[in-house]
Amino acid sequence: MASRAAPAGSAAATAPDPAHDVAQLPVANPGILIVGIMAASLLQVLDTTIANVAIPHMRTALGATTETITWVLTSYIIASAVALPITGWLADRVGGRRLFILSVAGFIMSSMLCGMAQNLEEMVLFRALQGVTGAFIAPLSQAFMLDTNKPSKHAQMMALWGMGIMIGPILGPVLGGWLTEQANWRWVFYVNLPVGILSLAILISQLPTRETVKRKFDLTGFILLGVALASFQMLLDRGQTLDWYDSYEIWLWTFLFISAAWMAVIHLGTAKDGLFDRALFLDRNFAIAMGFMLAIGVVMFATMALLPPMLQQLMGYDVIDTGLVLMPRGIGVLISMQFAGMAMRRGIDSRPVVATGFLICALSLYEMAQWSLGVDQFHIVASGLVQGLGMGLVFIPLNVSAFGTLPPRLRTDGSSLLNLFRSLGASAGISLTTVMLARNIQIAHSDIASSVTGASVSSMIDVSTVDRYQNLGQVALSMLDLEANRQAAMVAYIDDFWMMMWITLAAVPLAFIMRKPKPTKGPMPPPGE
Repeated sequence: MASRAAPAGSAAATAPDPAHDVAQLPVANPGILIVGIMAASLLQVLDTTIANVAIPHMRTALGATTETITWVLTSYIIASAVALPITGWLADRVGGRRLFILSVAGFIMSSMLCGMAQNLEEMVLFRALQGVTGAFIAPLSQAFMLDTNKPSKHAQMMALWGMGIMIGPILGPVLGGWLTEQANWRWVFYVNLPVGILSLAILISQLPTRETVKRKFDLTGFILLGVALASFQMLLDRGQTLDWYDSYEIWLWTFLFISAAWMAVIHLGTAKDGLFDRALFLDRNFAIAMGFMLAIGVVMFATMALLPPMLQQLMGYDVIDTGLVLMPRGIGVLISMQFAGMAMRRGIDSRPVVATGFLICALSLYEMAQWSLGVDQFHIVASGLVQGLGMGLVFIPLNVSAFGTLPPRLRTDGSSLLNLFRSLGASAGISLTTVMLARNIQIAHSDIASSVTGASVSSMIDVSTVDRYQNLGQVALSMLDLEANRQAAMVAYIDDFWMMMWITLAAVPLAFIMRKPKPTKGPMPPPGE
């Protein structure tokens, strides 16, 4: 007998049919499995930022220069970016369970090797290995969180998974700084072992098996995409050091990136068995979600890259205090993710939720653009909390919308692409804000210096004492130059905050182009179909 129709927009209208509300890969102990998956994903995200604060200590121990030590970070980023696109093919070929377990085991082993490295060459090699093995963890963890839970719990699972993704970059510098100060920089890598071993034990005992699928490997597409991604990362990494297009090397990386990216797009759009199923790019929600991930990477990671040096170099915060001041951003994420999860479970349209989240992020960046060198801790904490609230509102509805219209067989490929675009947004955002920061510091310093006149100096210095106390006069002038540098740097940071605010606002209209995912109305297809 047909049931009476529920009011539009109600929970009953949008809840999945109980007969079809079944996990794609049922497990006996989903709670324990979630702990293992989350531990693995948190470690991988944590390692994208935890090593940054230990770089000066590594440089001394490994005998590296200021320029070459950056390869410790670059090798990880490039290796991870190149490996990410083949996650779906590998998962189909060798099995998602086997690939996930091998990835976590490889990540633990490479972390241990990084901690044992004796020279720069070993460190770069082991960090690249860490990047490759870690690249598969994020997309596989997201896909398994969806596949091992009922569709009605997908929003809740994305909330849990998103917490690790959002909080990891915030905790990384704090934990890395504390370990470096209290023990040794090598513990930045050794800390992965106990948590990683626990995660590995849970995955081995609880992770379900997926069917393998015979899938032809698109070697041409992989090479083209790999060259494009590696060239893009090298362009961003080396550009500031080499003064961008004053260097022939930067022109080379640009040429390789544009050429390989153009050929990769043509190939992936026309190849019979491409690296990615074309259905991913034809799905409107998923295509827009990739654009959103670029914006999230820019806003979240660029902000986290800008704030620690600003607080430490301009305002005198130490590493621990910096972490404590920035931590409320993670608290905001935790709070708003709960609200976003409840909204998704009640069937509320995800599009206005995503738009609201970006508007709140833009508000926080507007508040940050009003800062000065005299900003107090309350305003720093408040703006971080507001930004966390906005990011938490964005992440879950965006993932639910992106995967809500995709068939289960495309989840791993889709997750790898979303993670790839978030990484690209982070790299591009950090590079863009760094470039703007350096150039705006020069411009602001020139403007400030031009306004310093003899009258303004004499109002601060008693010129009658200069002959008698010439050394004091020199000290006063040095202090003026130092203060001009500080003010110029603050102006440059404010310009970056304005730029990120406009990027965030520009992403808002995209939310309303997405389609509202409809509840599943037929039997759930088995994995691999």
